Parts: sequence; structure tokens; C-alpha cells
Amino acid sequence: QVQLVESGGGSVQPGGSLRLSCAASVSISLRNMGWYRQAPGKGRELVATITSAGNTNYGDSVKGRFTIARDNAKNTVYLQMNGLKPEDTAVYYCGSSRPWGSSLTYWGQGTQVTVSS
Repeated sequence: QVQLVESGGGSVQPGGSLRLSCAASVSISLRNMGWYRQAPGKGRELVATITSAGNTNYGDSVKGRFTIARDNAKNTVYLQMNGLKPEDTAVYYCGSSRPWGSSLTYWGQGTQVTVSS
């Protein structure tokens, strides 16, 4: 069973930064990893993904502001969020594929990010 534990969420003012972490209970070296988010009353939205080879993909709303990275030695994925806007307020979920898989199959419990003045 794969466990994903997100951390680093919180409240920040517009223009501020946060770094989210996602620690996995298993090796992530062969897994695609990613972050999605869900705001109140809205569907789940792609934030960023990173393949096992290190290729990244970002949602249009966060391009140029967010950066995803992985540390396979620590089985951890990070999301650096800069230039935060009120519309970034959401619960952020970390996801993992199966080894050699493509789509994200396993999910963490989520961490709340609130951007407000």
C-alpha cells in the first residue's frame, strides 16, 4: 500500500511563497508524481506533474510561478509556489502512479493552502 503524506500548507498573503512536500512510503524512482488541487465548489485541477525521467508539465494557471521537483533518495516530491494569488486557494493533493505507470493512482489526504490579505 502506498502512503503519501503532504505537508507545508498554510496561510499566506498574495505574492507570497510556500513549499509543499509529499513524502511517500515507498520508492518513487519508477513512478510519475504530481500535484492536483481542488477549490471549494470546483473540480480537481492539474497543478504539476513530473515523470520518473524528470519531465515536467504544468497547469496553465501556474506556469511560471510554480516548480515541481523530486528527490528520489528521499522519496519526496516538492512543489515550490511563488507569486501566490487568492485564486490559488485550494486543497492540494499529491499523487503517484504505479511503478512504470503513467496515470496518478494513489493520493494523499491533501494540505490546505489559503492565499488572502
